[in-house]
Amino acid sequence: MLEIAGVTAPDLVAQHGSPLFVLDEDDVRMRARGYVAAFSGCDVFYAAKAFLSVEFARWMLAEGLGIDVCTLGELRTALLAGATGAQLLVHGNNKSVEELQAAVAAQVRFIVVDSLDEIARLEVVARDASATVDVLVRVTVGVEAHTHEFIATAHEDQKFGFSLASGAADAAVAAVLSASHLNFAGLHSHIGSQIFDEQGFIVAIHRLIEFCTHVQSKFHVVVANLNIGGGAGIAYLPSDDPISPATLGQRICAIVREECAVRAFPEPHLIVEPGRAIVGRGGITLYTVGTVKPVAIGPKEVRTYVSVDGGMSDNIRTALYNADYTVAHANRVATADEASQLVRIVGKHCESGDIVVRDAELLADTAPGDLLAVAATGAYCRSMASNYNSMPRPAVVAVRNGISRVLLRRETIDDLLLLDTAVNHD
Repeated sequence: MLEIAGVTAPDLVAQHGSPLFVLDEDDVRMRARGYVAAFSGCDVFYAAKAFLSVEFARWMLAEGLGIDVCTLGELRTALLAGATGAQLLVHGNNKSVEELQAAVAAQVRFIVVDSLDEIARLEVVARDASATVDVLVRVTVGVEAHTHEFIATAHEDQKFGFSLASGAADAAVAAVLSASHLNFAGLHSHIGSQIFDEQGFIVAIHRLIEFCTHVQSKFHVVVANLNIGGGAGIAYLPSDDPISPATLGQRICAIVREECAVRAFPEPHLIVEPGRAIVGRGGITLYTVGTVKPVAIGPKEVRTYVSVDGGMSDNIRTALYNADYTVAHANRVATADEASQLVRIVGKHCESGDIVVRDAELLADTAPGDLLAVAATGAYCRSMASNYNSMPRPAVVAVRNGISRVLLRRETIDDLLLLDTAVNHD
């Protein structure tokens, strides 16, 4: 049976229930250290949107990473974990006045500005706080990474950043420089997610350094910091071949040096923002099979639907991005001569698109009560989870050295009803 950091899957489910998010703490910490080592001399900010809890944030801080947050909730979580302002970077395309005020009060390292409206709004907030805020201008460089359309964020027709091609980036830099309480600290770019090929980063950096020289020439300021975002992919399937952090760090740092040398431009301080690459592989979701249902879909064709006790409320990525996953039995191991079958693993929600794994090879005698483990669910599954059909969200547990502990407890129906004013009048 499946064992995670010395604890078996059946024991985890018996202790913490099902469905269950499981994080291998040593795996996550190892990947965090790997990024710090790969980008030595640079700043590494963990992208909290992938997954965040107070304890998890403490792991990141302990391994030498800062934390990139984009909402008031993420900011407060990081601060509760003990993060200092210097360890925080704030993102978001529509930051509220309240969020900007909290970021300024926390004296965060950088605020990444994403619109002219926000620049004006932040100037007022900073002025009222008698503060000067270091900002990075987010630019879109026209590089569309080889990824799903909905998570490719550097092409022109999307909500993030200021376009280099249209001149919007020039206008943003000018607006920051004209603001008396904002300090133009550099540029930010993010070209997409689940990227396996470093070529997209190389093209983006070429255009960014070119724009840096343009900014120096036009505005007479040096771009001191260059944040190239995140987006490095992970293996969800055996056929996936992601680039290693060490290789990515080596090539990105080299291309920055080369581009700056060609243009006689001083090398900016580099910042990267990995999220999925740190937490994705160390996460596993455990489900319990509820029903196994063969359905005739043609004269001689049958599809078997294996329904589990979770679904799109704990993993929306299959429905949203057509994501694919590796899955295996967690409570038993197949023998060499044991038959298998192609099945579709689905959830329990009232949606035909409630699919966990579209095509999975499971044992032919898969039955109610079996445990299934879906690999590489550490990123974006719990953080994007919902209460659809009034389903409580699963617990998140960390495992290390044969011991499991709860990071986020399982929600209960009573938790959901606390928000219902017909039930609770206080």
